[in-house]
Amino acid sequence: MGERTIVGTDAGPGTSGISRRRFVGYLIAGPTLVAGAQLGTTAAAKAAIPTVQPVDLYDLSDLLTDATRPTANLITITVNADGTVSFAMPRAEVGQGITTAAAMTIAEEMDVPVSKVRVTLADARPELVWNQITGGSNTMHAIFTPIRTAAAIARGALLEAAADQLGVSTGELTIRDGVISAPGGRTIPIGSLSEAAAVSADVTVRAQLKPRSAFTVVGKPQRRVDALDIVTGRKKFALDAAVANAKPTMVCRPPTINGSARAVRNLAQVQAMPGITDVAIIPHSKHVPGGVAVRGETFGQCIDAVRALSVDWAPGPAAGKSDATVLADLARAELPMTPPVNLLAKTIDKRFTFHFRPGDPLETNTAVANVRPDRAEIWSSLKTPIWAQEQLALDLGLPVTSVKVHVTEGGGSFGRHLFADAAFEAAAISKKLGKPVRLLWHRADSFRQGRVHPMTTSRVRATYLGDNVLAFDQRNTAVATDWGHGFGELLSALGSTTPVTNLGYSQLVFGLTANVPYDFGIVSQLLNEVYDPTVFNTSSVRNVYSPDVTTPRELLIDQLARAMGKDAYQFRRSFLRDARMRAVLDKVAQAGNWGRAMPAGTAQGIGVHREYKGFCAVLVEIDCRPATVSRAIPNAFTGPRVTKAVCAVDVGLPINPLGLEAQMMGGIMDGIGQALTYSLHLKDGSFLEHSWDAAFYTRQWNTPGDLQVIVMPPTTDDPGGAGEFSVAPSMAATACAYARATGTLPTTFPINHGRANLGFTPAPTVPPVPASPTDGLSKAY
Repeated sequence: MGERTIVGTDAGPGTSGISRRRFVGYLIAGPTLVAGAQLGTTAAAKAAIPTVQPVDLYDLSDLLTDATRPTANLITITVNADGTVSFAMPRAEVGQGITTAAAMTIAEEMDVPVSKVRVTLADARPELVWNQITGGSNTMHAIFTPIRTAAAIARGALLEAAADQLGVSTGELTIRDGVISAPGGRTIPIGSLSEAAAVSADVTVRAQLKPRSAFTVVGKPQRRVDALDIVTGRKKFALDAAVANAKPTMVCRPPTINGSARAVRNLAQVQAMPGITDVAIIPHSKHVPGGVAVRGETFGQCIDAVRALSVDWAPGPAAGKSDATVLADLARAELPMTPPVNLLAKTIDKRFTFHFRPGDPLETNTAVANVRPDRAEIWSSLKTPIWAQEQLALDLGLPVTSVKVHVTEGGGSFGRHLFADAAFEAAAISKKLGKPVRLLWHRADSFRQGRVHPMTTSRVRATYLGDNVLAFDQRNTAVATDWGHGFGELLSALGSTTPVTNLGYSQLVFGLTANVPYDFGIVSQLLNEVYDPTVFNTSSVRNVYSPDVTTPRELLIDQLARAMGKDAYQFRRSFLRDARMRAVLDKVAQAGNWGRAMPAGTAQGIGVHREYKGFCAVLVEIDCRPATVSRAIPNAFTGPRVTKAVCAVDVGLPINPLGLEAQMMGGIMDGIGQALTYSLHLKDGSFLEHSWDAAFYTRQWNTPGDLQVIVMPPTTDDPGGAGEFSVAPSMAATACAYARATGTLPTTFPINHGRANLGFTPAPTVPPVPASPTDGLSKAY
């Protein structure tokens, strides 16, 4: 049959009020109904530019979304004969709830129950190019309209098929709960129309999107579609992949970051240990952390073997480095400030330090690999699966078509899974052994050899005269953030392989995210970085540069307000340049009862943040009184405690307010931890911490007992980002509250990093992992 094409037309202004875009899609040839979307742009009038910051015109969300447009038509949904709707999402679900948001979006446009939508994760699809990277809190912002378009086209095709069968016009039909109804009470389930609505050749059609006023699913609280599987232990992760003979595998890792194994002194003895099937040196490379791999019948046996190994190690490039030496290198690399704009003006000039922080999710690095001479198959939680597939093909010497990469759901990420460390390492081990492997990183591996948030310094200077701020300058200097994954495919990844090109990526992302949301005259924010990105294992840890940009800025705002004799909240409000930002600030001030009388040693703090096409404000109350700071909890670090947190968030169009609330709560815990307790100490080329117990993430005894998240009503027709949004403002608010409660401006973060007593006993680096515990019940609370 010859191809039949119908050219689509621009969507009218009635489609969700969006007139800047045209919605065109396809009915794709197949035995059952498959619909896809294509999203284009048309010219639009530009508003006046209120400031000179480029990020006001074009930010990281714009860049990531624009990169998806050429392949938006390849995002498809399928209507099945059983009445379900399937969608293979080209993103990674790592707990942020995007599978639920996608299911809600499809259910909205197709008028089917959310429970009838089946969202899975797509395998690596190289044809998507830049449309399969999960990062920048951009998933739903980028694919919301393409998903809606595909769903709306499917809905239209089903109505046309039903109209043909029932002998009525489509205008006489309605869909509700996946059932099409006609006058006279006649009904047809959509599943029975999946074949009738299918086409034998691709057809271009126009999508009719629902107006926001007709939404009944999007914008309403929805429990996660995978909630039952999570709480009953049925949810599947990488290690659950059913791969025959893929035995537990772990790696003995070097005592310094990115060291390498030269020889194993007791190879025969370890190979003879109970359950151990293989022991082999895996060379360190740019993509493979490496060490000595151990494969056995159980992970417990692997741990015993790792601890028994005697290895001759070559030091890594970070050998000999410590917090102090890195800070000295950062100081030498700091970029100069802008020359003074007015010699009569006053200045406030401060420097801040942000130490290394872990980027460790609940699930450690895991992957299953089965590499054969002519093919390979990998299972792992991957945010850049196309790059992983293409790089694996290069590393293994195979055609890309012979490498299958399956994206599994992950137990958290925080930027960790932008890199495919576990997948690359599992593939290298499987190839070396000639056997399938089920690789698991130990928690100690993750903390000491895993991806971390780079150490950063920030110098901020505000110039003011009378009641006006004339200029604001910020110079952040950081250990290099590794952008080796590029924008999710091999070509852009190869473009970041030198320190110079990697710095270019860093400055691009910094420039598209760092901002000052106040009318502060001439604003200048610049970034410089030190070291080759292979020295330390870094990544775009949750919220990337924003915590280390926002916290110094908001602390300086409080300093400015004090210098001008103004209230910190009112000062912010008077200088903010966006009504949406003022609205979230007003909301937290009202809900948090800003300015209320509080006992000495306690105080309130406020922080605001703009990013991801949205606005967020956080108010916290902190208790720094001696009785709280010194409270005793077994095996715990206590210190100051945030007792109350109020967060107001405007993401434009909130798809799932319940999921958004959960995201904000998690971000607040991150922000509190990064402000007060959560960090890594670098000594002699290795991090002293080996677990959360040592790094002091926000634990139950340090969480606020009073926590409120306010999701603002819709302010736009598109969803903004949410996954990282509350980290920066909550960290800033906590720091500001600490300064007000103690009368001391904090300049080192986390605040407890330089304490005389570490609060834990560093575990040895040889052996690299502790023995398996046998006294777990004694540590239960």
